[in-house]
Amino acid sequence: MVTKRLLDSFRPEHYDIYLDINRATKTITGQTVITGEALDNKIAINQKYLQIKQVQVNNQEINFTIDDDNEVFQFSLHEVGVVKLTIDYTAPLTDSMMGIYPSYYQVDGVQKQIIGTQFETTAARQAFPCIDEPAAKATFTLAIKFDEQPGETVISNMPEVKIEKGVHYFEPTVRMSTYLVAFAFGELQSKLTQTNSGVEIGVFATKAHQAKELDFALDIAKRSIEFYEDFYQTPYPLSHSYQLALPDFSAGAMENWGLVTYREAYLMLDPDNASLELKSNIATVIAHELAHQWFGDLVTMQWWDDLWLNESFANMMEYVAIDALEPEWHIWETFQTAEAPMALQRDAVDGVQSVHVQVEHPADIDSIFDSAIVYAKGARMLVMVRALIGDDALRQGLKSYFAAHQYHNATGADLWSALSKASGIDISKIMNTWLEQPGYPVVKASVVDGDLQLHQQQFFIGDGQETGRQWAIPLKANFTAPQIMTEQSIKLGNYQQLRQATGQPLRLNDGNESHFIVQYDQTLLTDILDNVQSLNAISQLQLLQDLLLLAQSQTVSYADLVPLLSKFAQSKSHIVNDILYRIINNLKDFVQPDSQSEQNLRTFTNQLSAPQIERLGWQSRQGESNDDQLTRPYILNASIYAQNKNSIQAAHQLFEKFAQNLSKLAADIRLYILKNEVQNFSTPQLFTQLLKEYQQSADASYKADICAALTKTPDKNLLQQIVAAFENSEIIKPQDLRAWFAGVLNNAHGEQMAWDWLRNDWSWLEKTVGGDMEFITYITVISKVFRTPTRLEEFKAFFEPKLNTPGLTREIKMDMAVIKGRVQLIEHEQAAVNKAIAAMIA
Repeated sequence: MVTKRLLDSFRPEHYDIYLDINRATKTITGQTVITGEALDNKIAINQKYLQIKQVQVNNQEINFTIDDDNEVFQFSLHEVGVVKLTIDYTAPLTDSMMGIYPSYYQVDGVQKQIIGTQFETTAARQAFPCIDEPAAKATFTLAIKFDEQPGETVISNMPEVKIEKGVHYFEPTVRMSTYLVAFAFGELQSKLTQTNSGVEIGVFATKAHQAKELDFALDIAKRSIEFYEDFYQTPYPLSHSYQLALPDFSAGAMENWGLVTYREAYLMLDPDNASLELKSNIATVIAHELAHQWFGDLVTMQWWDDLWLNESFANMMEYVAIDALEPEWHIWETFQTAEAPMALQRDAVDGVQSVHVQVEHPADIDSIFDSAIVYAKGARMLVMVRALIGDDALRQGLKSYFAAHQYHNATGADLWSALSKASGIDISKIMNTWLEQPGYPVVKASVVDGDLQLHQQQFFIGDGQETGRQWAIPLKANFTAPQIMTEQSIKLGNYQQLRQATGQPLRLNDGNESHFIVQYDQTLLTDILDNVQSLNAISQLQLLQDLLLLAQSQTVSYADLVPLLSKFAQSKSHIVNDILYRIINNLKDFVQPDSQSEQNLRTFTNQLSAPQIERLGWQSRQGESNDDQLTRPYILNASIYAQNKNSIQAAHQLFEKFAQNLSKLAADIRLYILKNEVQNFSTPQLFTQLLKEYQQSADASYKADICAALTKTPDKNLLQQIVAAFENSEIIKPQDLRAWFAGVLNNAHGEQMAWDWLRNDWSWLEKTVGGDMEFITYITVISKVFRTPTRLEEFKAFFEPKLNTPGLTREIKMDMAVIKGRVQLIEHEQAAVNKAIAAMIA
């Protein structure tokens, strides 16, 4: 059933938006004039938190009614056709990080603020009355007045054209959706450059930052726009592309057309102290948002059910772009350690959403921004498409897609149609099995009566309802096999003959590009393990990744993973070390704190990591490989957990060397030095010093390190101080609270107090961050920590009464299933896992 949209009754063509914003009184006075076509006598316009003073139709005042539940106001017209609506209103300037809001920061101890916007998904209606639906594209002319001080800057989607009587006027926008309108003002510094095609690129930030921190983003933004203009074969449609770092920002970044907004952590970079990981993180975020300028902004999804059209595509393209711009970073390896495991873990839980998901209520719209599904799984889906059709057909199809739908809207079917025409392959037939169905298959490969057989069925971690789903699976086999497996079972022929012809063990999903896992029978698995050193790094990662998932589902014994780990412990590949230490981290679920089993796991971890510590040391060396730089953090973290005496002392010496200027510790090892100090040499004075530096620093990377370190303290009194600061925005900004909460919750000494805080102060949390899409992730965080029957019952007791809360239903159900599955796994496997660990250190 298609729900009637507001656009069905009224189609806006142009908005004239006047805003007078007073920071001192936290009030907005506005007038919006909307020109458009009325298709019905009864009209509804979106509003939220607006105090509507007057509505005029063609300059005649009319009566209207407010419907806050549906976030609209309504009125009747005498006749349909082209009309001009004039709405006068006021609104509050709130601290919700949605709509128009202030961001707070300090310069030399003086508190300051800048004003910015965040309108996705449905918060434009908090700033001005509008048809706040993605298909309701229109042009917008902004006029902004504010309590302006000397030296302040105001920027928006389009260039400023004039200032009259303190009002800043901007060029009309191109046709676009309401959620992409953006502006900001305050004391800003900037750096500007131009692309080869003449697009002005700018990076803007508060003056709390050093000017050099803008350079990296400026370079990546410039080259990204140039790359996309070439790859998409479609010019960037606006005259400028500004990137703005906001001190308070609920999302990671937002693709407002021409004025992209970011958390400071994802735009600012100190070139004198930045890890390769931080550089690649910031670069991919910028490339993601700029991919959206075409895919999402120029062509926008018809409705939020096709959100994946925006996000999945941008998520893939960030890797395509950065791989082209910085090939030596091998950024696709990061895709293997970031996107793939996140998608595979989440998508194995029964009840997960499909990539394409029906949605209506505003709170439910926010809840579908599931980073593991709409972003990571969707991106894997498109990586499969790219592998099937190749870049030439992909680029040709995208060029046609943009030409057909620019300045308008599209659906998934439109994209598949363009790619199918360009490639000659029926893409929709293959991809709809991935797009419309939740979950993914495990392909079981086995030798039966001498024949090699493949069988697919849906894979679950925890309880799962088998419904006979099947997928069109790109097998990517190194044996002779169909390109796409559509049947439930297939035979590939005599195994010995196939093995002899290939000269290597059977491998499916070569490159780990397709969204499925493989369960090899014992014959096939033994063959792979006997030849494991001949496998490339991605194949080694994939083998361990699939075995971990199979163990979590109790399909194979978790204890059987333990003796395999030493085969990979000396790998110089950072992606192999990523999965190796992810498995070690998961083994912590099976041990009790301060028990002999935990001591055994620490000893085993030391056994695996000590030779690598010896090889790499704590500090980077001249000319070392990217792999070594990216491997070191895994090893250092493992050695701290393992209580390696030499490592603990080496870290302590580095801390003492930099004690007077901790922010200058090398960014790639700073976290581990701070964590080591807090865990092993903690004093109340150190705690106070770090918390003070956290409040005063403008370096988001350093602040994140302090948060991660302080929450690891074993001192319950200090943990209590952290929890007491959760609701003090002078210490912990709401945008950063989830990281602090997760850190304390994940500390055995702090788990109870963090859980008590959340239950006791849920209403405060809902009021403070309930308006944005990060709210539900507080529930996700809990599901990653809880592992006992008692905690499962407590979780159910608290969250089951909230099951009918819009936006929370699916998350609560899924996270109950996640915790229940972990509890069952531990009960079933704990004794065997601990026995296997003990055997490895005997």
